[in-house]
Amino acid sequence: MYAQVIVDVPTMQTNQPYTYLIPEHLADVIEPGMRVIVPFGNGKRRVQGFVIETISAYTGSNELKAIDDVVDLAPVLNTEMLALADWLARKNFAFKISVLQAMLPNVMRAKYVKTVQLLDETAILDSQLLTNFFADRHEVPLDAEHVDVDVLQDLNRMQRKNQVAINYYVGNRAKIKMVSAFKPQLTAIEYDKLRHDLRKSAKQQARFLTYLMHAPQQWTAQKEVIDEIGVDYATLKKAEAQGWIERSEIEQYRLPQLTSPVEATQPLTLTAEQNQVYQTLIENLQAHQAQTFLLEGVTGSGKTEVYLQAMAQALAQNQTALMLVPEITLTPQMVRRVKSRFGETVAVLHSALSDGERYDEWRRIERGEAKIVVGARSAIFAPLTNVGLIILDEEHDASYKQEDNPRYHAREVAQWRSDYHQATLLLGSATPALESRAHAQQGQYTLLRLPHRVQEQPLPAVNIIDMRETIKAGGDELFSEDILTAIKQRLDRGEQSVLMLNRRGFANYVNCRDCGYTPTCVNCDLALTMHKVTNSLVCHYCGYHEPLPVQCPQCGSKRIRPFGAGTQKVESELQQYFPQARVLRMDLDTTRKKGATDKMLEAFGQHKADILLGTQMIAKGLDFPDVTLVGVLNADTTLALPDYRAAERTFQLLTQVSGRAGRADKAGEVFVQTYNPEHYAVRFAQKHDYEGFYKYEMQLRRDWQYSPYFYTIQLKILHEAQNEAAKVAFEIADWLKPFLDEKTVMLGPSMGSVARLNNKYVYRIVIKYRQGERLFAALDELMQAGQRLQRQKVTLVIDRDPVNFV
Repeated sequence: MYAQVIVDVPTMQTNQPYTYLIPEHLADVIEPGMRVIVPFGNGKRRVQGFVIETISAYTGSNELKAIDDVVDLAPVLNTEMLALADWLARKNFAFKISVLQAMLPNVMRAKYVKTVQLLDETAILDSQLLTNFFADRHEVPLDAEHVDVDVLQDLNRMQRKNQVAINYYVGNRAKIKMVSAFKPQLTAIEYDKLRHDLRKSAKQQARFLTYLMHAPQQWTAQKEVIDEIGVDYATLKKAEAQGWIERSEIEQYRLPQLTSPVEATQPLTLTAEQNQVYQTLIENLQAHQAQTFLLEGVTGSGKTEVYLQAMAQALAQNQTALMLVPEITLTPQMVRRVKSRFGETVAVLHSALSDGERYDEWRRIERGEAKIVVGARSAIFAPLTNVGLIILDEEHDASYKQEDNPRYHAREVAQWRSDYHQATLLLGSATPALESRAHAQQGQYTLLRLPHRVQEQPLPAVNIIDMRETIKAGGDELFSEDILTAIKQRLDRGEQSVLMLNRRGFANYVNCRDCGYTPTCVNCDLALTMHKVTNSLVCHYCGYHEPLPVQCPQCGSKRIRPFGAGTQKVESELQQYFPQARVLRMDLDTTRKKGATDKMLEAFGQHKADILLGTQMIAKGLDFPDVTLVGVLNADTTLALPDYRAAERTFQLLTQVSGRAGRADKAGEVFVQTYNPEHYAVRFAQKHDYEGFYKYEMQLRRDWQYSPYFYTIQLKILHEAQNEAAKVAFEIADWLKPFLDEKTVMLGPSMGSVARLNNKYVYRIVIKYRQGERLFAALDELMQAGQRLQRQKVTLVIDRDPVNFV
């Protein structure tokens, strides 16, 4: 037998598998989807690889090397994931090894130590070999030094029966959390008799016996009981000696915790519009047909309740459900709502979890213990089986696109998995991506609508404030009089306000008033942002920071001042205008700490703050009944982006953040401050007119030959020397030209909108095409050549359907 293995060799990546001989003692162990250790190159080097196929014949002439060892006793990637990895690598010009690794938790991709843990002691009673193997230990290192070849097949069989578990450790950090536990050994009647026979002074023993009378006949963590009934460890040890309980070590999942308990909720009565959408989804769920639905629902129309009831239907059909949200900041609120309906059958996957939490959640899903998964982009690879429903909330959001290798879009992966499982795919948004809306218009998606809010509340009135006039009249560059008056009214009425400024930090940049000098990042051609709390200047791209200068390093002037405003400065000025107001600032700086987002949103929901100030992370998904005012302090930040999607993103952001106001029984009002009040994106957002914006923008896209009328591929060439980056970029452009058809347009090469990032100069080539078979073949070849370029310290990035053009 032979194995086709994709090996992990960063400098020699290929999508062509290498063939290895399967040693006789591993013939019944190795399966596709397992990770193995194999010799590579001259045979002295050992690398990890993924088995993607086993074959019974080899026709080549080369002498084959044999697999050294297995990392897993069971596949970590199933048939679906292996097929998905193959498709994803081909579609996105990526190496398959990077896709396979992206599908697994970090702990399974990093340097590790593996162990085998005995779960069922009765399983080894008939085998002296296994009894000797485990001896007095429940967990044994699983490597060639500790594991005899003869026991591998037995361990493989036991793993399939869940009698042993394979555990992974990163460095010296255990990936399996073990805790002391006990299990009752007697009946309730026996415990009652023992309690009556105790002397009166043995109060802790009496309390523990009372607990044991009603305890389940299963393992329970000691600490939970000690905290619950107030007994000590000595009492438990004495109970073990008396034969009342058995004590041992058990695995305990590290479950992601919210800041407060989740209270159970019941399904709400659907409105007529919601019910019509729900019934359409149910029909498709029951038919088990792969179909994509685009749910276009205004903010506050009750999309989430439709999601929850559709999930309930999938569970009722013994299927699983997967729900993605775009921002980690949205995850706690959504997890709270889903868990309130479905309890512990819900698993959570996102990058803010610890390695241990992600690993445990992944194993709960892989073992079938979790039937619903809620998470951010990477959760699309959750190892669910028998998937019935996939939901992408806020489907328009750019964060669903992975910016690093492998550069996948979660929406496309969701469609692939929907086809694979014959599952229902639901894309939801108040402002769908133009590509999605065009697909619905063409019949590729089925369009569903929720045009009204649940409680028949009107959408909030949106007031456009022309900041040019405000500044001319001598007003504040941060706050117009209108918005200050509106905030004061809400404070007087005990209502809440949400203010958005899409800039974190104290100021956009620092500038010398005498010579015009602006401190820039030493690694990137970007101005540094002032952070008042740390009294430093920070690059938000690479993280470089330096102390805030007291005088200009160029001319020596002391007239070097902050210019512009970030959320820190806005918070400071708000406190000056409204000393009595309680302000919560929510940006990347204040939400770094684990659990900070959930804590802040809980506090705001409990009315412990009057004003929530934040960046765009507060624009989506938040639902607070007392928020009646939304203020956008500068609507122009996204308009200034060098990207053909700038207007679309501005419209989406303004519409989404406006939707945070007036979601319950109190009317909402929105103020948008802008220096471009006549821009069409701002005007359509003022009227909540998605259809008008869609028609206007689509005409521009047609004229400009951009998505969805043309597909786009962006190539980026990076090098520490500008001349070398330019030289390679022009060589690549010349090489590609023969592969372009007459309708394909190549833009560039040109310098990136930010010329230097992380000490590398950036050149771009943008290709707009409609048919790309010959182009794709050329890009595949170019991807392989990219590794040779790395030896020249050139980085080549091939990005299909990019979401930004920095």
